[in-house]
Amino acid sequence: MRYRLPRGPTKPESEPDHPMSLLLRPWPFPVLLALRYLRSTRRDAFASFLSLVAAGGLTLGVMALILSLAVISGFQEALRGEILGRTPQIEVELPAGLGDAETLAVRRAVETVEGVTSVQVQVRGGGWVMEKGKVQAVELVGFEGNVPRSFPGAAGRPEGFYVPAPLAARWGLTPGRLLQVVSPRPTLSPFGPQPRIRSLKLDGTYRSGKTQEDRDRVALPRDVAETLLGNHDRRLDVEAADLDAAIDVAERLPAVLPPASVVRTWKDLNRPLLFALRLEKAMMFVAVSLIILVAALALVADLSLIISSKRAEIGILGTLGATPGTLKRAFLLLGGLVAGAGMLVGTVLGVGGAWVLDTYKLVRVPGRVYFLDYVPFLVQPLDLVLVLGLTLTLALASALYAARRAAALDPVEAMQR
Repeated sequence: MRYRLPRGPTKPESEPDHPMSLLLRPWPFPVLLALRYLRSTRRDAFASFLSLVAAGGLTLGVMALILSLAVISGFQEALRGEILGRTPQIEVELPAGLGDAETLAVRRAVETVEGVTSVQVQVRGGGWVMEKGKVQAVELVGFEGNVPRSFPGAAGRPEGFYVPAPLAARWGLTPGRLLQVVSPRPTLSPFGPQPRIRSLKLDGTYRSGKTQEDRDRVALPRDVAETLLGNHDRRLDVEAADLDAAIDVAERLPAVLPPASVVRTWKDLNRPLLFALRLEKAMMFVAVSLIILVAALALVADLSLIISSKRAEIGILGTLGATPGTLKRAFLLLGGLVAGAGMLVGTVLGVGGAWVLDTYKLVRVPGRVYFLDYVPFLVQPLDLVLVLGLTLTLALASALYAARRAAALDPVEAMQR
Protein backbone atom coordinates (compact mmCIF):
# COMPACT_ATOMS: atom_id res chain seq x y z
CA MET A 1 0.00 0.00 0.00
CA ARG A 2 1.37 3.38 -0.97
CA TYR A 3 0.93 6.38 1.25
CA ARG A 4 1.04 10.00 0.20
CA LEU A 5 2.34 12.78 2.29
CA PRO A 6 -0.40 15.27 3.01
CA ARG A 7 -0.06 18.39 1.02
CA GLY A 8 -0.42 21.85 2.46
CA PRO A 9 -3.36 24.00 1.61
CA THR A 10 -3.28 25.10 -1.96
CA LYS A 11 -4.18 28.58 -3.08
CA PRO A 12 -7.43 28.70 -4.98
CA GLU A 13 -7.11 29.87 -8.52
CA SER A 14 -9.32 32.84 -7.79
CA GLU A 15 -7.27 34.00 -4.77
CA PRO A 16 -5.42 37.24 -5.61
CA ASP A 17 -1.68 37.65 -5.15
CA HIS A 18 -0.27 39.43 -2.14
CA PRO A 19 -0.04 43.21 -2.73
CA MET A 20 3.70 43.21 -1.97
CA SER A 21 4.35 40.48 -4.52
CA LEU A 22 2.43 42.48 -7.08
CA LEU A 23 4.56 45.50 -6.26
CA LEU A 24 7.91 43.74 -6.47
CA ARG A 25 7.25 41.26 -9.28
CA PRO A 26 7.64 43.66 -12.24
CA TRP A 27 10.75 45.32 -10.81
CA PRO A 28 14.06 44.27 -12.43
CA PHE A 29 16.75 42.52 -10.43
CA PRO A 30 19.18 45.52 -10.19
CA VAL A 31 16.45 47.61 -8.53
CA LEU A 32 15.66 44.89 -5.99
CA LEU A 33 19.36 44.42 -5.23
CA ALA A 34 19.89 48.15 -4.76
CA LEU A 35 16.93 48.35 -2.38
CA ARG A 36 18.22 45.37 -0.41
CA TYR A 37 21.67 46.88 0.02
CA LEU A 38 20.10 50.20 0.95
CA ARG A 39 18.20 48.48 3.78
CA SER A 40 21.19 46.40 4.81
CA THR A 41 23.27 49.49 5.56
CA ARG A 42 21.15 49.97 8.69
CA ARG A 43 22.75 46.88 10.23
CA ASP A 44 26.27 48.17 9.69
CA ALA A 45 26.74 51.23 11.87
CA PHE A 46 29.71 52.64 9.96
CA ALA A 47 28.13 52.09 6.54
CA SER A 48 24.97 53.71 7.80
CA PHE A 49 27.01 56.64 9.12
CA LEU A 50 28.73 57.13 5.76
CA SER A 51 25.38 56.98 3.98
CA LEU A 52 24.06 59.69 6.26
CA VAL A 53 27.20 61.76 5.73
CA ALA A 54 26.91 61.48 1.95
CA ALA A 55 23.18 62.27 1.90
CA GLY A 56 23.59 65.03 4.49
CA GLY A 57 26.49 66.56 2.59
CA LEU A 58 24.49 66.64 -0.61
CA THR A 59 21.55 68.13 1.29
CA LEU A 60 23.75 70.83 2.78
CA GLY A 61 25.46 71.54 -0.54
CA VAL A 62 22.24 71.81 -2.52
CA MET A 63 20.59 73.98 0.14
CA ALA A 64 23.63 76.27 0.47
CA LEU A 65 23.99 76.62 -3.29
CA ILE A 66 20.31 77.41 -3.79
CA LEU A 67 20.31 80.00 -1.00
CA SER A 68 23.58 81.57 -2.21
CA LEU A 69 22.36 81.92 -5.77
CA ALA A 70 18.96 83.11 -4.53
CA VAL A 71 20.42 85.96 -2.47
CA ILE A 72 22.73 87.02 -5.33
CA SER A 73 19.85 86.85 -7.81
CA GLY A 74 17.66 88.87 -5.44
CA PHE A 75 20.25 91.61 -5.04
CA GLN A 76 21.04 91.62 -8.76
CA GLU A 77 17.38 91.86 -9.72
CA ALA A 78 16.83 94.73 -7.30
CA LEU A 79 19.99 96.48 -8.50
CA ARG A 80 19.07 95.95 -12.15
CA GLY A 81 15.65 97.43 -11.51
CA GLU A 82 17.18 100.35 -9.65
CA ILE A 83 19.76 101.11 -12.35
CA LEU A 84 17.77 100.26 -15.47
CA GLY A 85 14.83 102.26 -14.20
CA ARG A 86 17.04 105.34 -14.54
CA THR A 87 18.78 104.32 -17.76
CA PRO A 88 17.34 104.99 -21.23
CA GLN A 89 16.35 101.85 -23.07
CA ILE A 90 17.97 103.25 -26.22
CA GLU A 91 20.15 106.34 -26.37
CA VAL A 92 20.99 107.88 -29.76
CA GLU A 93 23.82 110.42 -29.79
CA LEU A 94 23.23 112.74 -32.74
CA PRO A 95 26.06 114.38 -34.73
CA ALA A 96 27.24 117.76 -33.47
CA GLY A 97 25.86 120.84 -35.19
CA LEU A 98 22.54 119.33 -36.20
CA GLY A 99 19.94 122.07 -36.64
CA ASP A 100 16.43 122.18 -35.21
CA ALA A 101 14.78 121.22 -38.51
CA GLU A 102 17.18 118.31 -39.03
CA THR A 103 16.71 117.14 -35.44
CA LEU A 104 12.94 117.20 -35.88
CA ALA A 105 13.22 115.22 -39.13
CA VAL A 106 15.39 112.59 -37.45
CA ARG A 107 12.96 112.33 -34.57
CA ARG A 108 10.00 111.78 -36.91
CA ALA A 109 11.97 109.16 -38.84
CA VAL A 110 12.78 107.28 -35.64
CA GLU A 111 9.13 107.35 -34.59
CA THR A 112 8.24 105.41 -37.75
CA VAL A 113 10.56 102.50 -36.87
CA GLU A 114 8.71 99.34 -35.90
CA GLY A 115 8.66 98.78 -32.14
CA VAL A 116 9.32 102.38 -31.09
CA THR A 117 6.79 103.65 -28.56
CA SER A 118 8.18 107.12 -27.81
CA VAL A 119 11.06 109.42 -28.78
CA GLN A 120 12.29 112.40 -26.80
CA VAL A 121 15.02 114.91 -27.63
CA GLN A 122 17.38 115.59 -24.73
CA VAL A 123 20.40 117.79 -24.04
CA ARG A 124 22.96 116.88 -21.37
CA GLY A 125 25.92 118.58 -19.80
CA GLY A 126 27.60 119.46 -16.53
CA GLY A 127 26.75 122.43 -14.35
CA TRP A 128 26.01 123.67 -10.84
CA VAL A 129 22.93 124.46 -8.77
CA MET A 130 23.23 127.34 -6.28
CA GLU A 131 20.96 128.61 -3.53
CA LYS A 132 21.96 131.13 -0.85
CA GLY A 133 25.67 130.35 -0.94
CA LYS A 134 25.22 126.58 -1.27
CA VAL A 135 26.62 124.97 -4.42
CA GLN A 136 26.10 121.46 -5.80
CA ALA A 137 27.73 120.05 -8.94
CA VAL A 138 25.10 118.29 -11.06
CA GLU A 139 24.42 116.85 -14.50
CA LEU A 140 21.91 118.97 -16.36
CA VAL A 141 19.37 116.97 -18.38
CA GLY A 142 17.19 119.06 -20.68
CA PHE A 143 14.05 117.42 -22.07
CA GLU A 144 10.93 118.34 -23.99
CA GLY A 145 7.40 117.28 -23.19
CA ASN A 146 6.74 115.29 -20.05
CA VAL A 147 9.43 114.28 -17.56
CA PRO A 148 11.24 111.15 -18.88
CA ARG A 149 11.11 107.72 -17.26
CA SER A 150 14.66 108.07 -15.99
CA PHE A 151 13.38 110.42 -13.25
CA PRO A 152 11.12 108.12 -11.17
CA GLY A 153 8.59 109.82 -8.96
CA ALA A 154 8.28 112.70 -11.42
CA ALA A 155 8.01 110.73 -14.68
CA GLY A 156 5.08 111.84 -16.80
CA ARG A 157 4.70 115.22 -15.12
CA PRO A 158 4.81 118.46 -17.17
CA GLU A 159 8.20 119.83 -18.14
CA GLY A 160 9.89 121.97 -15.54
CA PHE A 161 12.78 122.11 -13.09
CA TYR A 162 13.18 119.02 -10.88
CA VAL A 163 15.94 118.20 -8.40
CA PRO A 164 16.66 115.01 -6.42
CA ALA A 165 14.63 114.57 -3.25
CA PRO A 166 17.76 114.17 -1.02
CA LEU A 167 19.12 117.49 -2.27
CA ALA A 168 15.79 119.20 -1.61
CA ALA A 169 15.65 117.74 1.89
CA ARG A 170 19.24 118.72 2.66
CA TRP A 171 18.74 122.32 1.50
CA GLY A 172 15.18 122.61 2.75
CA LEU A 173 13.77 123.27 -0.72
CA THR A 174 10.06 123.39 -1.52
CA PRO A 175 8.26 123.82 -4.87
CA GLY A 176 8.31 127.44 -5.94
CA ARG A 177 11.76 128.18 -4.47
CA LEU A 178 14.02 130.15 -6.81
CA LEU A 179 17.37 128.48 -7.62
CA GLN A 180 20.26 129.44 -9.85
CA VAL A 181 21.62 127.06 -12.49
CA VAL A 182 25.14 127.76 -13.72
CA SER A 183 26.71 126.38 -16.89
CA PRO A 184 30.46 125.85 -17.42
CA ARG A 185 30.13 127.36 -20.93
CA PRO A 186 30.96 131.08 -20.65
CA THR A 187 29.32 133.93 -22.53
CA LEU A 188 31.55 136.55 -24.15
CA SER A 189 30.80 140.11 -23.02
CA PRO A 190 32.55 143.50 -23.14
CA PHE A 191 33.93 142.63 -19.70
CA GLY A 192 35.29 139.24 -20.80
CA PRO A 193 33.91 135.71 -20.45
CA GLN A 194 30.98 135.53 -18.07
CA PRO A 195 29.30 132.37 -16.74
CA ARG A 196 25.84 131.50 -18.01
CA ILE A 197 23.36 131.71 -15.15
CA ARG A 198 19.62 131.14 -15.19
CA SER A 199 17.25 131.58 -12.28
CA LEU A 200 14.59 128.84 -12.27
CA LYS A 201 11.60 128.16 -10.09
CA LEU A 202 11.60 124.68 -8.58
CA ASP A 203 8.67 122.64 -9.90
CA GLY A 204 9.21 119.51 -7.83
CA THR A 205 11.51 116.67 -6.88
CA TYR A 206 12.02 113.13 -8.09
CA ARG A 207 12.89 109.96 -6.22
CA SER A 208 16.59 109.37 -6.70
CA GLY A 209 18.51 106.20 -6.00
CA LYS A 210 21.35 105.80 -3.56
CA THR A 211 24.10 105.98 -6.15
CA GLN A 212 26.10 109.13 -6.71
CA GLU A 213 24.94 109.36 -10.34
CA ASP A 214 21.30 109.61 -9.30
CA ARG A 215 21.99 112.20 -6.64
CA ASP A 216 23.80 114.47 -9.12
CA ARG A 217 21.16 114.83 -11.86
CA VAL A 218 18.59 117.59 -12.33
CA ALA A 219 15.88 117.86 -14.99
CA LEU A 220 14.97 121.11 -16.72
CA PRO A 221 13.20 122.17 -19.95
CA ARG A 222 15.11 121.61 -23.16
CA ASP A 223 15.10 125.29 -24.23
CA VAL A 224 16.63 126.32 -20.91
CA ALA A 225 19.23 123.55 -21.13
CA GLU A 226 20.22 124.59 -24.66
CA THR A 227 20.54 128.20 -23.51
CA LEU A 228 22.98 127.05 -20.86
CA LEU A 229 24.75 124.23 -22.69
CA GLY A 230 24.17 124.92 -26.37
CA ASN A 231 22.78 122.42 -28.85
CA HIS A 232 25.97 120.49 -29.53
CA ASP A 233 25.09 117.48 -27.39
CA ARG A 234 21.60 116.52 -28.52
CA ARG A 235 20.42 112.98 -27.92
CA LEU A 236 17.32 110.93 -28.54
CA ASP A 237 15.80 108.93 -25.70
CA VAL A 238 14.01 106.08 -27.49
CA GLU A 239 11.58 103.79 -25.66
CA ALA A 240 10.26 100.37 -26.73
CA ALA A 241 7.71 97.98 -25.25
CA ASP A 242 10.28 96.38 -22.91
CA LEU A 243 14.00 95.84 -22.49
CA ASP A 244 14.16 92.83 -24.81
CA ALA A 245 12.24 94.66 -27.54
CA ALA A 246 14.65 97.59 -27.21
CA ILE A 247 17.52 95.37 -28.37
CA ASP A 248 15.65 94.54 -31.59
CA VAL A 249 14.65 98.16 -32.15
CA ALA A 250 18.24 99.34 -31.77
CA GLU A 251 19.29 97.10 -34.67
CA ARG A 252 16.79 98.82 -36.98
CA LEU A 253 17.58 102.41 -36.00
CA PRO A 254 20.84 103.00 -37.99
CA ALA A 255 18.87 102.76 -41.26
CA VAL A 256 16.98 106.00 -40.48
CA LEU A 257 19.70 107.93 -38.61
CA PRO A 258 22.19 110.38 -40.11
CA PRO A 259 25.83 109.33 -40.46
CA ALA A 260 28.05 109.56 -37.36
CA SER A 261 25.11 108.83 -35.06
CA VAL A 262 25.86 106.49 -32.14
CA VAL A 263 23.22 104.05 -30.87
CA ARG A 264 23.59 102.62 -27.37
CA THR A 265 21.19 100.23 -25.66
CA TRP A 266 20.67 99.71 -21.95
CA LYS A 267 23.14 96.82 -22.18
CA ASP A 268 25.83 99.06 -23.65
CA LEU A 269 25.26 101.76 -21.06
CA ASN A 270 25.53 99.27 -18.18
CA ARG A 271 27.97 96.75 -19.65
CA PRO A 272 30.57 96.91 -16.81
CA LEU A 273 27.86 96.52 -14.18
CA LEU A 274 26.19 93.58 -15.93
CA PHE A 275 29.55 91.85 -16.42
CA ALA A 276 30.42 92.29 -12.75
CA LEU A 277 27.07 90.81 -11.71
CA ARG A 278 27.54 87.76 -13.95
CA LEU A 279 31.10 87.24 -12.70
CA GLU A 280 30.02 87.49 -9.07
CA LYS A 281 27.31 84.87 -9.56
CA ALA A 282 29.63 82.51 -11.42
CA MET A 283 32.33 82.71 -8.73
CA MET A 284 29.78 82.08 -5.98
CA PHE A 285 28.45 79.06 -7.89
CA VAL A 286 31.94 77.57 -8.22
CA ALA A 287 32.89 78.22 -4.59
CA VAL A 288 29.78 76.72 -3.00
CA SER A 289 29.82 73.77 -5.42
CA LEU A 290 32.87 72.46 -3.56
CA ILE A 291 30.52 71.32 -0.77
CA ILE A 292 28.71 69.10 -3.27
CA LEU A 293 32.03 67.74 -4.54
CA VAL A 294 33.09 66.74 -1.01
CA ALA A 295 29.71 65.07 -0.46
CA ALA A 296 30.14 63.14 -3.72
CA LEU A 297 33.51 61.84 -2.49
CA ALA A 298 31.78 60.69 0.71
CA LEU A 299 29.33 58.81 -1.48
CA VAL A 300 32.25 56.98 -3.11
CA ALA A 301 33.54 55.97 0.32
CA ASP A 302 30.08 54.77 1.35
CA LEU A 303 29.60 52.58 -1.73
CA SER A 304 33.15 51.24 -1.47
CA LEU A 305 32.50 50.18 2.12
CA ILE A 306 29.28 48.40 1.11
CA ILE A 307 31.13 46.58 -1.69
CA SER A 308 33.89 45.53 0.72
CA SER A 309 31.43 44.19 3.30
CA LYS A 310 29.34 42.38 0.67
CA ARG A 311 32.19 40.77 -1.32
CA ALA A 312 31.13 37.22 -0.59
CA GLU A 313 27.52 37.93 -1.41
CA ILE A 314 28.50 39.65 -4.66
CA GLY A 315 30.60 36.60 -5.53
CA ILE A 316 27.65 34.26 -4.93
CA LEU A 317 25.45 36.44 -7.14
CA GLY A 318 28.11 36.23 -9.85
CA THR A 319 28.20 32.43 -9.72
CA LEU A 320 24.40 32.33 -9.89
CA GLY A 321 24.41 34.22 -13.16
CA ALA A 322 24.48 37.91 -12.23
CA THR A 323 26.43 39.65 -14.98
CA PRO A 324 28.89 42.51 -14.33
CA GLY A 325 26.44 44.84 -16.06
CA THR A 326 23.69 43.83 -13.63
CA LEU A 327 25.90 44.48 -10.61
CA LYS A 328 27.05 47.76 -12.11
CA ARG A 329 23.47 48.96 -12.59
CA ALA A 330 22.55 47.86 -9.06
CA PHE A 331 25.27 49.91 -7.37
CA LEU A 332 24.63 52.81 -9.71
CA LEU A 333 21.00 52.77 -8.57
CA LEU A 334 22.11 52.48 -4.94
CA GLY A 335 24.22 55.62 -5.28
CA GLY A 336 21.37 57.35 -7.09
CA LEU A 337 18.96 56.56 -4.25
CA VAL A 338 21.30 58.00 -1.60
CA ALA A 339 22.03 61.07 -3.73
CA GLY A 340 18.38 61.51 -4.68
CA ALA A 341 17.34 61.60 -1.03
CA GLY A 342 19.91 64.29 -0.30
CA MET A 343 18.97 66.31 -3.38
CA LEU A 344 15.26 66.15 -2.57
CA VAL A 345 15.67 67.30 1.03
CA GLY A 346 18.20 69.99 0.05
CA THR A 347 15.93 71.35 -2.68
CA VAL A 348 12.94 71.54 -0.35
CA LEU A 349 14.97 73.26 2.39
CA GLY A 350 16.68 75.64 -0.04
CA VAL A 351 13.61 76.73 -1.99
CA GLY A 352 11.41 76.81 1.10
CA GLY A 353 14.00 78.71 3.12
CA ALA A 354 14.45 81.28 0.36
CA TRP A 355 10.69 81.79 0.13
CA VAL A 356 10.32 82.26 3.88
CA LEU A 357 13.30 84.63 4.15
CA ASP A 358 12.09 86.75 1.24
CA THR A 359 8.38 86.75 2.07
CA TYR A 360 8.78 87.72 5.71
CA LYS A 361 11.93 89.87 5.14
CA LEU A 362 13.77 88.15 7.99
CA VAL A 363 17.28 89.33 7.06
CA ARG A 364 17.33 93.08 7.62
CA VAL A 365 20.10 95.48 6.56
CA PRO A 366 20.60 99.18 7.39
CA GLY A 367 18.59 101.10 4.79
CA ARG A 368 20.80 104.17 5.10
CA VAL A 369 23.79 102.19 3.86
CA TYR A 370 22.22 99.96 1.22
CA PHE A 371 19.51 100.68 -1.32
CA LEU A 372 17.30 98.00 0.28
CA ASP A 373 16.05 97.51 3.81
CA TYR A 374 16.25 93.72 3.70
CA VAL A 375 18.09 90.96 1.86
CA PRO A 376 15.95 89.72 -1.06
CA PHE A 377 15.95 86.06 -2.14
CA LEU A 378 14.98 85.05 -5.68
CA VAL A 379 15.11 81.42 -6.85
CA GLN A 380 15.36 81.41 -10.63
CA PRO A 381 14.36 78.23 -12.52
CA LEU A 382 17.59 78.17 -14.52
CA ASP A 383 19.67 78.38 -11.33
CA LEU A 384 17.70 75.50 -9.84
CA VAL A 385 18.24 73.39 -12.96
CA LEU A 386 21.98 74.10 -12.85
CA VAL A 387 22.24 73.17 -9.17
CA LEU A 388 20.33 69.91 -9.57
CA GLY A 389 22.15 69.07 -12.79
CA LEU A 390 25.57 69.59 -11.21
CA THR A 391 24.64 67.59 -8.11
CA LEU A 392 23.21 64.72 -10.13
CA THR A 393 26.25 64.63 -12.41
CA LEU A 394 28.76 64.50 -9.53
CA ALA A 395 26.69 61.94 -7.62
CA LEU A 396 26.26 59.64 -10.61
CA ALA A 397 29.95 59.96 -11.50
CA SER A 398 30.87 58.91 -7.96
CA ALA A 399 28.37 56.05 -8.01
CA LEU A 400 29.65 54.95 -11.42
CA TYR A 401 33.20 54.70 -10.09
CA ALA A 402 32.08 52.46 -7.23
CA ALA A 403 29.78 50.45 -9.51
CA ARG A 404 32.67 49.63 -11.84
CA ARG A 405 34.64 48.29 -8.90
CA ALA A 406 31.74 46.00 -7.97
CA ALA A 407 31.37 44.81 -11.57
CA ALA A 408 35.11 44.07 -11.80
CA LEU A 409 35.10 41.62 -8.87
CA ASP A 410 35.91 38.01 -9.75
CA PRO A 411 33.13 35.78 -8.29
CA VAL A 412 35.46 32.92 -7.20
CA GLU A 413 38.02 35.25 -5.63
CA ALA A 414 35.27 37.26 -3.89
CA MET A 415 33.79 34.09 -2.33
CA GLN A 416 37.16 32.95 -1.00
CA ARG A 417 37.71 36.10 1.08
